[in-house]
Amino acid sequence: MTRRDFLKVAGIAGATVGLGAGLGGVIAACGGTATTTTASAGTTTTAGATTTAAGGSTTVSSQAELGREVKLGLVLPMTGPLAVFGIADNWSKGLAAKAIGDGIVCGDNKKHKITIISADSQSDANRAAAVAGDLITNSKVDILMASGTPDTANPAADQAEALATPFLSNYSPWNAFVFGRGADLTKSFKWTYGHLLGTEQMMACLCASFSQIPNNKKVAFLAMNNADGNAWLDKKTGAPVVLTREGYATIVPGQYNPGSEDFTAQISLFKKEGCDVLTGAVQGPDFTNFWKQALQQGFHPKVPSMGLALDFPQIFDSLQASGINLLAEQAWHPSFPFTDTLTGMTCQQLADQYEKDNNAQWTSAIGQLAKISWAVDVLKRTKDLDNKETYLDAIKTTKMETILGPIDFTSPIDPDPTAANSFHPHPNVYKPVYTGGQRIKGTKWLTDETVTSNPCAPMVATVPVVPYVYS
Repeated sequence: MTRRDFLKVAGIAGATVGLGAGLGGVIAACGGTATTTTASAGTTTTAGATTTAAGGSTTVSSQAELGREVKLGLVLPMTGPLAVFGIADNWSKGLAAKAIGDGIVCGDNKKHKITIISADSQSDANRAAAVAGDLITNSKVDILMASGTPDTANPAADQAEALATPFLSNYSPWNAFVFGRGADLTKSFKWTYGHLLGTEQMMACLCASFSQIPNNKKVAFLAMNNADGNAWLDKKTGAPVVLTREGYATIVPGQYNPGSEDFTAQISLFKKEGCDVLTGAVQGPDFTNFWKQALQQGFHPKVPSMGLALDFPQIFDSLQASGINLLAEQAWHPSFPFTDTLTGMTCQQLADQYEKDNNAQWTSAIGQLAKISWAVDVLKRTKDLDNKETYLDAIKTTKMETILGPIDFTSPIDPDPTAANSFHPHPNVYKPVYTGGQRIKGTKWLTDETVTSNPCAPMVATVPVVPYVYS
């Protein structure tokens, strides 16, 4: 009797059993509940008995031959100043595990149980590198994933590159991912790939919002002294390139160290230069301190905005009325007209589900789910799960839709990576769509976020910018 015939007779065909698990593994698989256990590198989420995702993307045949367990590793900041990314990423992990159910049929035509193992980077680059290495060497993950700024993504990617492990990332600037890791537009990596936003995209969207309010085109630019800040200020592909092209003069004081509490020097310079526009790249708590001091010291730009910090609704709990009508860049919004291939949910449905599950307002970090959906898509096209080179073959031929927009690594490399219609600037990078937005006075929540510009996402509808009003 073959193994398949035995399973049919036993009445448990299609149960999630790794090769070599034996009858004990079959019995354990019949429990049918999602479990969370502590592993050496962090939390392991194992999917339960559901075999069909909402959109049908993970429906599998009960007759498929059973293969070994496949492990996906996830480095995320669950604690520290970047935890706003980790909250949404952890929620996405649970949603993905539910959609995956008891397994998927991979490119080898076998059904595999998929386990997602996560580890907290604690918002620290050194810690991110350590747990990434642990996930690879001890947990033996088949694909490593990370997002949530270069402080998490870059060190995890470096470990994956060094340890020859396929790596997928999103929600981090491609400029920092490429240039910050020692590559350039002609030098590529072997193992590490990203669906990564561009600081040039962010600035193109912000400029399209700025132009709706009359101003003197002098920009006060505040940036952190870290990989993220460096990416925004990159002289070849960063924000200054776009600002100059759009006719703006950029006033940039020295980059401040994250966690700084006194911004008097920067505010004094911006006031002296008469800047009508404010923007930059800072973390949420830093912007709260800066903006309160700016208002106290009489710096009142006509067009106030900020990158990174204003992506999250939590920051407005501390800003209150002073945060109403601030402009921001948007990596994801519920109005994006895309459907997740893993869960079958639209962007609006994901936002609604997040608010229901967390009793909190949706956040653009929900878009991080896209990297898990990408990983599953790669597995479905990987012919030999024990040969890492075949993972790369699948990654390099990715052509799919995600909630962050399309990924198409089969398209040619763009000649000008700073153009608004550039989406494939580097062999290891494909960019998502991007929009500009504004936080207006909310109804259900303190603020609602509107889409105000779309040069990098013409398929997304926009509304006009509302002028900021100083009390």
